[in-house]
Amino acid sequence: MLDRDLAELYGVKSIRLREQVKRNIGRFPSNFMFQLSEEDVNLMVSQIAIPSKQHLGGFLPYAFTEHGILMLANVLRSEKAIQMSIRIIEIFVKLREMALMHKDILLKLEILEKEITANKQDINIIFTYLKQILNPPEEPRRRIGYQIQKDTD
Repeated sequence: MLDRDLAELYGVKSIRLREQVKRNIGRFPSNFMFQLSEEDVNLMVSQIAIPSKQHLGGFLPYAFTEHGILMLANVLRSEKAIQMSIRIIEIFVKLREMALMHKDILLKLEILEKEITANKQDINIIFTYLKQILNPPEEPRRRIGYQIQKDTD
């Protein structure tokens, strides 16, 4: 989540949130928080995720991971920040559960696809044999009836 959005949820100004992060930078390793690059911001604007760079406050925003959000609540120490962090962590847990549920569904679909592929090969073999039974190869047949034998004298 972006610092601007978290500041709004926590009921603080973005500048105060960034100040607290800078004062406690040791608590925010790169897997907890990172600053977006100019290119990232341009992509967000071009994809209409945000209306303009001014919407971000004229600076490169910080993005926080699930763990960074939890650490941010410890740094801000307000009751609202703690409550919001709990809610946000609950949402992340739900998202993870949904992702795992979809992963299970995808695994089951892959298994079905493999079974169908195996069955398809078996069905093709069955059809090949059925075609051979319905259209047997034509062999010259021995004529039935009177046969005149030629004298070999």
